[in-house]
Amino acid sequence: MEKRKDTLKRVIVDFKKLTPEILAMLVEEYPDGYGNRHIISFKNAKNELIEAVEIVSEDTKYLVKVSTKLVFTMENYDEDDYEAFDDDDPDAVQDPELTEEVEEDLD
Repeated sequence: MEKRKDTLKRVIVDFKKLTPEILAMLVEEYPDGYGNRHIISFKNAKNELIEAVEIVSEDTKYLVKVSTKLVFTMENYDEDDYEAFDDDDPDAVQDPELTEEVEEDLD
């Protein structure tokens, strides 16, 4: 089993590139949201600190960057919102317009 994990393709996903398929996997894996114990911290190629949550599919390990927008989108997830889109369409997941009040509530 460990060998399979080592051979998975690794992909870092920013909110702008989040697809309905990855969002659905996130909501399934973390139905009550993710917490600090789920967050993985690492440095990218530019030596920037990245915080992400991990989702593993059959052939890919996704590291989805954590953000207020991600939390809001997961909390308001409804799969019906994405019926008209392909599972791999990054334009399907819209950037939520967060007010300062919403951002403070999510932090």
